[in-house]
Amino acid sequence: MTTEIIIDAEPEEVRVALVENKVVAEIYFDRKKDRGIIGNVYKGKVVKVLPGMQAAFVDIGTEKAAFLYVADIIVKKEAAPSEDSSAEEDAVLDETGAPEAARSAADLEDLDENLDEDDEEDLDLVEEESDTLEPGASTRTPTPVVRRARKRSNKAVEDLLKEGQDVIVQVSKEPIGTKGPRVTTYVSLPGRYLVYMPMVSNVGVSRRIGHEEERQRLKEMIRRLRKKGSGYIVRTVSDGTTEEEIKQDIDFLDVVWEGILKKAEKVSSPALLHNDLDLIFKTVRDLFTKEVSLLTINSKQEYDRITEFVGTYLPSFLPRLKLWDKGEPIFEAFGVEVEISKARNRRVWLKSGGYIVIDRAEALTVIDVNTGRFVGKRDLEETIFKTNLEAVKEIAYQVRLRNVGGIIIIDLIDMEKERNRDKVMQALNEAFSTDKARTHILKITELGLVQISRERTREDLIRIFCAPCPYCEGLGYTKSPVTMCHELFREIRAIGSSPRDKKIIIGVHPTVAALLYDEARSDVEALERQYKKKIIIKADSNLHIEQFDIVTL
Repeated sequence: MTTEIIIDAEPEEVRVALVENKVVAEIYFDRKKDRGIIGNVYKGKVVKVLPGMQAAFVDIGTEKAAFLYVADIIVKKEAAPSEDSSAEEDAVLDETGAPEAARSAADLEDLDENLDEDDEEDLDLVEEESDTLEPGASTRTPTPVVRRARKRSNKAVEDLLKEGQDVIVQVSKEPIGTKGPRVTTYVSLPGRYLVYMPMVSNVGVSRRIGHEEERQRLKEMIRRLRKKGSGYIVRTVSDGTTEEEIKQDIDFLDVVWEGILKKAEKVSSPALLHNDLDLIFKTVRDLFTKEVSLLTINSKQEYDRITEFVGTYLPSFLPRLKLWDKGEPIFEAFGVEVEISKARNRRVWLKSGGYIVIDRAEALTVIDVNTGRFVGKRDLEETIFKTNLEAVKEIAYQVRLRNVGGIIIIDLIDMEKERNRDKVMQALNEAFSTDKARTHILKITELGLVQISRERTREDLIRIFCAPCPYCEGLGYTKSPVTMCHELFREIRAIGSSPRDKKIIIGVHPTVAALLYDEARSDVEALERQYKKKIIIKADSNLHIEQFDIVTL
């Protein structure tokens, strides 16, 4: 499989496309005016401790105070019996309390092979894939943000924090609506090959590094090179790396952490101690792997920055960098713009003539499969089978491209033959096999439905591109003109019995007015005769189709 990275770097927005076998697989956005704060490290001040919620509010300089849950608070770490023993409970972290937090199982699964079976039921360290911006603004490449374990702390928040206390925290979840950001005291700093966790002493290796010999080699290497008491997660990209490359990453991350600590000593809270990388450098760090044959960017300034970085840390990758200096927009030249446009469509056509319809609800996404213009050649079962087979491949592609997360329901066309259902399910599983997001697929139900759960790795494209329709307020529909006429007639009957008024003046949307003048004219005249009042209809384009004004004279 050939993989390329295309970067469209404009002053107001940076867009990154991951292209696999000439097909756009993933899209990332960074809108600079709305850049988020996930991954940033702050020196904050505890402004309120809430024993009833076992949490605290921390002022980090943002509009809303940050929320710090007790399970995200470091408890003083005791020395581990040995470098190879399992780390204490407080060193095991995850996504507690962040149901919408995206996770990437690629880099932070299997943190500590020494956990016993009882611990493994409760302890799970994950890599959260952070969003640069507020939901609906932009997305980024994966940023490891370590969170506390589900296992509750045995200490109360009031025993760990006091109002006015300074504390170093890292943002693990963006502020949403009226809520402030979510923070953790378990700082994690991602590098090229490693994620450094200065507050814990675990060593873990990504499960995506499949060869046990390589896993053991990397574990032993980290244990030999790391400082005592420090924790690391070996990322997937580390497969096959040399000791020199790993040591270089360790030294770099050590310098970053020491810089954070030194700055924390000098500044008063609240203060920003460490700013996370921008999208371009995160792309180079996290996506520009040995599987990528070419990285093309259209900005000379950013190209020079990348060249300097790659020349220092990844000199063998320099021939894979290319500056796009042609007149044609880079995303149009590579066909990315077309795919972005298609990703907004509700209906997606298949090559055969069939199509799928993608509808989003509050808690799930529903995908319906239809034969459309495809009539087949032999029999109905064969036509349905081929449509479903083609549809599941397109569904897997669209889900990954649009980054649809949560619960997904696929309504396949009913198939009578068991072997056809099995083949479609096999194709569906194969299509999702390249998806880095954790996905769980259930068997086809008796109603022909397939249930899928997919982790939320970043904000989906619809929320980035679009806002709820201001006219229908996101419902997707409005009351029909006929319905509005009937509501209007009921209002007239409610006020028509007054003997003082001789006229009823009605202001309505032009579409409703046209219906009242035409098809419903006889109904209006009947009301005039019934109440002996003149009904005057005025079209008002400033009115919403569901609004009307009534004045009596």
